Amino acid sequence: MCKYTFPKVDLHLHLDGSMLPESAWEMAAERGIELPADTLQDFRRFIVVTADCRSVNEYLKRFEMPLQILQDRAALERTAYELVRLLAGQGLRYAEIRFAPQLHLRRGLKQRDAVEAVLAGVKRAMGECPTIDIGVILCAMCVGDYRINMEENLQTVREAARAMGEGVVAVDLAGAEGVTPLSGFRPVFDLARELGVPFTCHAGDSQGPETVRDALAFGTRRIGHGHHIFEDRALCARAIRDGVTLEICPTSNIQCSTRPSYETHPLKQLMDMGISCTINTDNMILSDIDLDKEYDRCIEYMGLTVPDIIRCNINSVKAAFMAPEKKLKLIEELLAALDAWER
Repeated sequence: MCKYTFPKVDLHLHLDGSMLPESAWEMAAERGIELPADTLQDFRRFIVVTADCRSVNEYLKRFEMPLQILQDRAALERTAYELVRLLAGQGLRYAEIRFAPQLHLRRGLKQRDAVEAVLAGVKRAMGECPTIDIGVILCAMCVGDYRINMEENLQTVREAARAMGEGVVAVDLAGAEGVTPLSGFRPVFDLARELGVPFTCHAGDSQGPETVRDALAFGTRRIGHGHHIFEDRALCARAIRDGVTLEICPTSNIQCSTRPSYETHPLKQLMDMGISCTINTDNMILSDIDLDKEYDRCIEYMGLTVPDIIRCNINSVKAAFMAPEKKLKLIEELLAALDAWER
């Protein structure tokens, strides 16, 4: 039973961080991959216990476990399929699932193969769950100096352009923030713009507002995380003026120590300033989180109200890489829910 019954939207959700533990256990056994536990129960416990990684780079290391599994079409399709069904069961009406095709090539797949497998899983699940709509975002990656994998990143953009009518809705830049200047990745966004592919960009999470400034210079109007913009009021004013939306992931921010606590997270202050903020899970399974839990924590510890949560979902719909006609119905439902709460 879903606690929050208004239409829920998650714009920032990583596929490889959202694999069901039972499925990871089963697929690892099928592929001869050793997991850090002897039983499924211990494996579930491992995921929960290690959720608080205390740094972004430590957090990123935990993706190696699911990535070992997600190296063939069957694993990618199954994981996407099961995630969409899970989200539908949680009452989500729309979600954007992101993944980096270049991270799934260890066993001979091409980027296009990985994209096709994920889209196949998404389409199959949507066919069985008509209440939910899904967009897929392809992530370019920061793995070090921007020159290391620039060609792979540009290929990701090309794959996104090719699959725009098949379920891919945008590209992103993810990975280790701060290991190299974000500005070096401009060619990724230049190509996206040239090919007509919308984009978002991770910035302002483990690093300060300067990375948000770089991302805005690319022309992005959606920032993955972005909460450190709070330290630069002039940049906040620019974000308000330009209609920038922040993809806030509160629990992920606490687990990675990019914010010391829920109570000190600036989400409410950013909203009060007039910045368009959204609430998202980032990595549902690795973080042991879902949107209902996220909303509970926002209300209990961060000063938000249920109407605030509804407004964040309205922001999500407005900023989503979704067809305008689909947005209208969701916004109407959310405005009705807001009106009912505020009577």
